[in-house]
Amino acid sequence: MKYSFAGCVLDAESFSLARNGQPVAVEPQVFDLLMLLARNAGRLVTKDRIVEEIWNGRIVSEATISARVNAARTAVGDNGKDQKIIRTVTRRGLELIVPVTTTDADEPKPQSPDAPQTVRFTRSSDGTRIAYAASGSGPPVMRAGHFLTHLEKDWRSPVWRPYLEALGAGHTLIRYDQRGTGLSDARLIDISVESYASDLLAVADAAGLKRFPIVASSQGAPVAIRVAATHPDRISQLVLYGGFAQGRAHRDPDFGEAETDALLTMIRSGWGNPKSAFMTAFTTLFCPGASRPELDNLVEIQLASASPENAARIRAEIDHIDVSNDLEKVRAPTLVIHASNDSVHPVSQGHLIAATIKGAEFLQVESANHIYLPSDPAWKTIVDAQLEFLARPD
Repeated sequence: MKYSFAGCVLDAESFSLARNGQPVAVEPQVFDLLMLLARNAGRLVTKDRIVEEIWNGRIVSEATISARVNAARTAVGDNGKDQKIIRTVTRRGLELIVPVTTTDADEPKPQSPDAPQTVRFTRSSDGTRIAYAASGSGPPVMRAGHFLTHLEKDWRSPVWRPYLEALGAGHTLIRYDQRGTGLSDARLIDISVESYASDLLAVADAAGLKRFPIVASSQGAPVAIRVAATHPDRISQLVLYGGFAQGRAHRDPDFGEAETDALLTMIRSGWGNPKSAFMTAFTTLFCPGASRPELDNLVEIQLASASPENAARIRAEIDHIDVSNDLEKVRAPTLVIHASNDSVHPVSQGHLIAATIKGAEFLQVESANHIYLPSDPAWKTIVDAQLEFLARPD
């Protein structure tokens, strides 16, 4: 049996631990402690049970127990202060608080960090070069491009890889870098919902997709809505997380250019710098619950994804997107998922989308993260809901 969580894989057969694809050496008692917590993920494991199973009921000192707990946290990228993965319940025990998936010999194995993805290039309607990747197997699903992607970096990211693996386990996953980002053309000839929709359709055509579902997050949501509204014959399902129909300029009566200019100045001066004012704002708004490794990885993807100038131009355009008139034209079955305390695009935008698209389903999750993080307890709920929805017959 293998247990996968927060970028880690515990292999009970080989008695090995890997984190982000790299082997991690642990003492036998530390490995046994991690196995005990993984087998009981989401449940409190009492101190008495830990002593019984790890030390066979022998009397051990508090210092010894603490040393093994600290070593376990270090091995999985956690610490006693943050407790993002292993939570201590004072005087009672421990709990593994991140989602855990299991596989055995009779189940499909998770893709290894070196599992293949095939990257190709196509041209959008205005000639812009768009990079796209295919991975996994099964019926196709398109993941809409959005702000901050990089096909190669995302493929090895502890933030995104677990989600990509989950989609690819039962589907042929097609995803792409939107114009101006990642491996796609760095030139921003045109940035608009129309051009982004053209990019998505160009990738679908190049990948041979006739009718297909779309999963989309954040900026990808209005792009998916536009495509579904204008090409209803091609889109079978929509799954939208943390999306919006109206950018800030269209939904916020207090929206002002001065505030926008300040944000764009921070982006241009602090892009990819973990100590910048922009990164502080980014962390607070986009992913306040990110662990240190997750945040470091997002900074790495920032640097690889776009230049500061491209990032500023794309972010400015996001504020002026408005696809609210497209919502009633969408005919595809739609699932809308939104975090209750999303500070980037408020849950009211999720309500608007779900209330206006005929028959749309709405799921609200308790989280403040705009980016769904493997360390967030809501991650499993979000991913399971998407997979269940996609599994429904067209």
